[in-house]
Amino acid sequence: MIPPAANHADPVDLLNVEFMSRFPRVAARQLETMPLRDAASLLDGYPLEAVAATWARLAPGVTDKLLPMLPVDHAIAILHDMDPGPAAAILARLDDAHRDQYLERMHEGEASELRSMMEYPENTAGRMMSSRIIAFDRDMTVGEVLSQLRNQKISSLLNLFLLDDAMRLCGQVDTQRIALADSSQTLDSLAIPLRGYLSHMDPEEEVLAAFEKTRASVLPVVDVEMHLVGIIHQNEVMEAVRQDLATDLQTMVGVSKDERALSSSWFAVKKRLPWLQINLATAFLASAVVGAFEATIAQFTALAILLPIAAGQSGNTGAQALAVTMRGLTLREITTRHWLRVMRKELVAGIVNGLAIAVTCGVGVYFWSGSEGLALIIGLAMIASMSIAAVAGALVPIVLKKLGQDPAASSSIILTTITDVAGFLSFLGIATALSGMLTTG
Repeated sequence: MIPPAANHADPVDLLNVEFMSRFPRVAARQLETMPLRDAASLLDGYPLEAVAATWARLAPGVTDKLLPMLPVDHAIAILHDMDPGPAAAILARLDDAHRDQYLERMHEGEASELRSMMEYPENTAGRMMSSRIIAFDRDMTVGEVLSQLRNQKISSLLNLFLLDDAMRLCGQVDTQRIALADSSQTLDSLAIPLRGYLSHMDPEEEVLAAFEKTRASVLPVVDVEMHLVGIIHQNEVMEAVRQDLATDLQTMVGVSKDERALSSSWFAVKKRLPWLQINLATAFLASAVVGAFEATIAQFTALAILLPIAAGQSGNTGAQALAVTMRGLTLREITTRHWLRVMRKELVAGIVNGLAIAVTCGVGVYFWSGSEGLALIIGLAMIASMSIAAVAGALVPIVLKKLGQDPAASSSIILTTITDVAGFLSFLGIATALSGMLTTG
């Protein structure tokens, strides 16, 4: 194929038009190996009906470079002829200036549809991905690929993603194999199966789980037709994890994820006060438990001194179990169906840790008070409260997830109530039951 002459009645032009109409896939491969300016000149010289079929088979990356080289009216005509999905994908990969230029000159309804298709919901793969992509037909030779890379001035590339005859993602090739291969070898002969891929609507949790599973440095993102629409790099996912952890730390203690360090005081009050009121109500519940044992505390004053130890160890144990379970739910290591397995694991861990802490705490209390009874009571309370707290830390986020709630939003406040009540109730309940072993005062 050669650039057209001014007169489209030229036999070469007629042959080119016929060739592009009848063999669009072969014509697309030829265009991809041509210098971009020559390819754009050729496409500009022929009517849309001849160009459209070939354009639909051009690989991503090539279309992104060619479209801005065409006259605006011709580029808009090509976009109009395409299906909305692929057209929106191309527009998303263009710079803002060219994208706005095309959309502003389109019919309002068509432009609105394309804009909506370029928008992805928060915390989805489509929102996280980079749309700057390049892919190749699997039947291209290594020599053709290297020529295309030089034409597009690609200086760094880790993976080549391959497309089948229908322009669907079908495999990948490591660039190291390209460098060592013979120029006549096809990409298909060097291909390896996809390490994994993501749908553009996959939630952030599935993106994180995919990278955790595949250990890949980059994963492709596809639409419902398996057309490549973007890629996500591992470092971008790690940044998302960092931001999510910061957000979860805020929401778990009742701070809005929208609040920043320099937000106004009124904004902070408005977002925090409702959760503080809820926390106050739960604190009254814990106080009510202590109040129920007022007579025991009045009779054995040493119990009041040791209460914070019982509540503190219970709270720390629950927080550890909560953190591990939340991470498992976020990374899709577990689902709500794993509740029994997770609960058993945390129960065993809680009992074993409780026994170890009971010995240490019991010895310390004995040397402090000289009371074997008080040492036994605090030891038994450690085992009971830490076991309960561990189970609660595992089950609270799972139950909230099962109920369709965000575990990060309220797990901490609910768990704090449970661990406080468990700590106070275990310690004071056992003390009341074994009060005969205690010394008054």
